Amino acid sequence: MSEILMPNDTNNLGRALGGSVLHWMDICGAISARRFSNCQVVTAAMDHVDFIAPIELGDVVTITGYVFDTGETSMDIKVDVQAERPSEGESADAATSFFSFVALDADETPASVPDLECPSTAQQELQAEALSRRQERRQALAETADD
Repeated sequence: MSEILMPNDTNNLGRALGGSVLHWMDICGAISARRFSNCQVVTAAMDHVDFIAPIELGDVVTITGYVFDTGETSMDIKVDVQAERPSEGESADAATSFFSFVALDADETPASVPDLECPSTAQQELQAEALSRRQERRQALAETADD
């Protein structure tokens, strides 16, 4: 999905509010989960968010999400944010995180989701990268908690 960073979503420095970026990431993750499961979904968890680079007023913001792992009723989604300045021909990674969503049936109870299939090499590589990155993040958090 794409957005343009407008004044209502900026701080006093003319950069994106973190909360606005998180909102966009949550929506993108929900769209990915809903398309995959063909069900209503709710956000169950969001891992540590890395804000990599600022998003400036007027930047075109592209948020991309994809399912990289599933449980019986849950889906793990990697969400990446990229900021583009079309007038300058520049783009940069701006944020990234992992979300977990739960599928719901008509009674709003957890519903089964399809098994994840990654038939192409590109899909398998995306999945492996996401699983590896998430494991690295969890390990780093565990080590920080132990300190």
